[in-house]
Amino acid sequence: MDDFHVSHSRFTDPGAQADWLDGTPSDVAALREASSRLVFHYWAQGDITQHGFPASRGEEINLRYAEDMFARLRELDPTPPGGPREPLHRIVGCCRDFTLLFVSMARHHGIPARTRVGFASYLVPGWYLDHVVAEVWLDGAWRLVEPQMPAGFRDPVDGSELDLLDVPRDRFLVGADAWTAARAGDLDPARLVVSPDLDVPFLRGLPYARHNLVLDLAALNKHEMILWDLWGSLNDDAEVASADLARADELAELMADPDIEQLRVVFEAEDVRVPPVIRSVTPPGPIPVEVVLR
Repeated sequence: MDDFHVSHSRFTDPGAQADWLDGTPSDVAALREASSRLVFHYWAQGDITQHGFPASRGEEINLRYAEDMFARLRELDPTPPGGPREPLHRIVGCCRDFTLLFVSMARHHGIPARTRVGFASYLVPGWYLDHVVAEVWLDGAWRLVEPQMPAGFRDPVDGSELDLLDVPRDRFLVGADAWTAARAGDLDPARLVVSPDLDVPFLRGLPYARHNLVLDLAALNKHEMILWDLWGSLNDDAEVASADLARADELAELMADPDIEQLRVVFEAEDVRVPPVIRSVTPPGPIPVEVVLR
């Protein structure tokens, strides 16, 4: 393991808020617990207005950079992350945001950490849902850490308590594992979804598995993108062309045992490299808007 995932990316860098993070705990378990109190999921508990949030705060789901997210959190409650935080003092976001903030705090304390994009089986029984978790270098190995779920979370599939600091890799499939299993017939692609009730063809099956595969490659290269971002060969088509299938197979094979130097070279290819200007399809709107990255 090199130092690549100890240093910040432009997305995880707390910038002017770094001093605020000096007051956060420095061990992985405490940081995970802290991160679980920083975000209010924008749809997991129904309409945010039902929980006292003004509708305008839905715009917070587009906060892209940790510096901006921590600034908003600090504005809502100046107490550094780590203690209790009222729901209205959390930012409105999703799994990507829990994880980005965790990774930012971990890197701030010199802990090698990165985000992983894939699918979790422990959210809705019978389905693998679009999800983002962290990966932390602990005891000589990369371990999956779940920053969103509260302590004591139980897998609804079997009622067992999920190890939030070492999530089993059959319960969270990183992008390459989900793609490979679906292509090999070991996993029905129809079970890979953003939500079982969301009947949008692009957001299900192989099209979305390919989407998350590329987002996971970007994350391994410290480009922690928003889940509804599009760039390069990524699109919102409901079918995957044969050339794209073959390319995704190639990427998944390279990512199966990630060698970061190799993946940095792979990430230079035009079809996967994140350009200065991307498109983003903010829920629930279907129309992409251009975003200039800073």
